[in-house]
Parts: sequence; structure tokens; C-alpha cells
Amino acid sequence: MPFGLRNAPGTFQRCIMAIFHDMIEKTMEVFMDDFSIFGNSFKTCISHLEKMLKQCEDTNLCLNWEKSYFMVKEGIVLGHKISKNGIEVDKAKVDVIAKLPHPTTVKGIRSFLGHAGFYRRFIKDFSKIARPMTHLLEKDTPFFFFKECIEAFQTLKRKLTEALILIAPDWDLPFELMCDASDFAIGVVLG
Repeated sequence: MPFGLRNAPGTFQRCIMAIFHDMIEKTMEVFMDDFSIFGNSFKTCISHLEKMLKQCEDTNLCLNWEKSYFMVKEGIVLGHKISKNGIEVDKAKVDVIAKLPHPTTVKGIRSFLGHAGFYRRFIKDFSKIARPMTHLLEKDTPFFFFKECIEAFQTLKRKLTEALILIAPDWDLPFELMCDASDFAIGVVLG
């Protein structure tokens, strides 16, 4: 498929979904050209992998073996470290964010909040913490990176480096959903 066409990503995703329709969410996850095969045992993983490779062969779908990882206990998928422990931030990406100097322009704030926001689900009260900086993005607001902005910037960087591991819920236990909202932030916790 040619690169650069506006509809190429959607078309490619639909093709991949059609090829692996019977496996998606049961034995594999697919996002564009990233495939993750999973199972509860080594034998199950091998069986699922064989089925996936057979479907690739049947549909003439070529894989890049140099970018492939087989039978790993953890890996980076879509910018997150996935393991049996749960989902974590990618330390390499967080290290880059942690070394950034505080923004000096509106474009710099947008860039920082975009990068940090990628991991917002790992940071409790992300919107509340980032509020002093997001206020500077509002129309007709003069740019002055005041003390509260510097504190928010430092807090977000610190919380990213201390981010917890997100784990899948135990579906056999009851859930409690807690919600909170204000004029500028919304929060939800599933406990």
C-alpha cells in the first residue's frame, strides 16, 4: 500500500481486521501493523502464532522479521511496556520528557502537554495539575510562565518518573466506580 494517501491507514486497518477477524480480541490484538499474539501457556502461544502465520501466508501478507519479537515476557507496544505485571510507561520516553526544560512559548506548552498527556492515565489528577499551563493556551491570554506553571511542569515530570503499573481488574470481584468533576477537571477511578 502506498504511503502518504489520506485514506491509507484506515484502509490498511480494515484489511488487517478482515484477515484476522476470527482471532482479534481472542488470541491477538492488532493496531495497524503492530500484532500481539497472546495465550496462557507457551503451547497456546505457539498454536496462536502458527494460526496467525498461516493466515499471513494464505493472504500473501509479508512480515518484517527484523522487527518481530517472539515468545517474550514483556515488550514495548504502542509506547507502553506490557508484561504479566500490567501496563507501564516506556522509561525511554519518560526519560526524554524528564530532561526537558520548562516551556518558553505556547507551542512549547502544547508540545509538553501532548507528550506528557500520552501517559495521562498513569498520573492521578493530570488535568488538575496541568491546569496552570493549559490556562496559558486559552485565547487572548498573555504568556507568562509563572511560579504555578513551573510547579505544575515539575510535578508532571516527577509523577511520570514515579508512574505506577496499571493492572487488569479481577473480573470475579465487584467494582466500585468513583467520579468527580469541576469546572475545569473530570476524574474517574475504578476500584
